[in-house]
Amino acid sequence: MSNPNFVLLYVDSPKASGDFYRALLGREPVEASPTFSMFALESGLMLGLWSRHTVRPPAAAGAGGGELAFAAAGREEVDAAHARWRGLGVSILLEPTDLWFGRSFVGLDPDGHRLRVFAPAEG
Repeated sequence: MSNPNFVLLYVDSPKASGDFYRALLGREPVEASPTFSMFALESGLMLGLWSRHTVRPPAAAGAGGGELAFAAAGREEVDAAHARWRGLGVSILLEPTDLWFGRSFVGLDPDGHRLRVFAPAEG
């Protein structure tokens, strides 16, 4: 029980968010209902999208207080992901940038959840 393997994001519309993540992740949800959608990721992590209007107890925090991070193999993969996400219409909060830890960019999902793609600095 000490190995968390689910991430839940509270969303306005599980269907709209499910459509967004289906395109972003290139995979179908393993579960979809009017109030919940879930994706099984290659890493074993499960990503749940739960209607903020039906979650119990009600969620107090809004989007943007954390990030869902995607590790890339290198700078080129970060830049390629950025181009792909831009092509999908993802709102980009931070263009590809070299930061102290490596190359990174940040996009937003339809609910304003931050999605960071990064590749650690080489050397």
